[in-house]
Amino acid sequence: MTTPKVPAADATLRLLTFLASRRAPVAAARIAEELDLPRSRTYDLLATLVEHGYVLHLDQERLYGLGPSAHELSGAYARQEPLARIGRRVVEAMVDEVGESGHLAVLHGRDVLYVVEERARNRPSLVTDVGVRIPAHLTASGRAILAALPPAQVRALYGSAGDFSARTEVTGPARPRELRELLAQVRREGVARERGEVTEDLASVAAVVHDHTGWPAASVALTYLERRVDDAARARLEAAVQDAAAELTRRLKGRSGRRGSHPVRPVYRT
Repeated sequence: MTTPKVPAADATLRLLTFLASRRAPVAAARIAEELDLPRSRTYDLLATLVEHGYVLHLDQERLYGLGPSAHELSGAYARQEPLARIGRRVVEAMVDEVGESGHLAVLHGRDVLYVVEERARNRPSLVTDVGVRIPAHLTASGRAILAALPPAQVRALYGSAGDFSARTEVTGPARPRELRELLAQVRREGVARERGEVTEDLASVAAVVHDHTGWPAASVALTYLERRVDDAARARLEAAVQDAAAELTRRLKGRSGRRGSHPVRPVYRT
């Protein structure tokens, strides 16, 4: 027996799926054309989705892309087992190898959401418990993911100084330009770093995990007492998160985004 379609729901889901398949935000006219929808209906659907946060409207560019609520669905899916279950063993092995606390996080709007936390023996407690959210631009985990997003997606999330915040006296990027420069450094070096911007005296290093489309699905990180780690040990930690991220990418049947290009699907999928 064939289940009857609900036209509004069908159009909404097709619209979201279309936006998820694009490299960057697109114009409403293009959406209407590709989905064979009347323009007036397309604008109505977009307005409703913008109101609920599933779509972002870039006013100056007159383009539409996926919004924070769409990423929240992605994060919720990840929390319900697949990513956390697969990632836990990778994080545990990494922590056992280097003796520092590790975690796995996903992007959740402008925050990172921690889905795995593995504390090393005799190491301090961290604020990054499972389920905790922290502004992505302050964390190594968030910076690793943001650096792998298309520039238009980052602009949609961080378009003005009001989108930035601080947690400690060690301030992170406070303006879009500062964030762009920081993310460019992350892309050049292959790892993201944070020193005292989340918790005083603690530092973190992270690397991005890609899904099968090349999209940044998550990041793997290690957190340590900065005063106890010299340059050689820090290099070892950076290599460890890169190896763990590569292993988790492999287990997700993922592929790394090519340098200078961007992935095509902004939703984590198995």
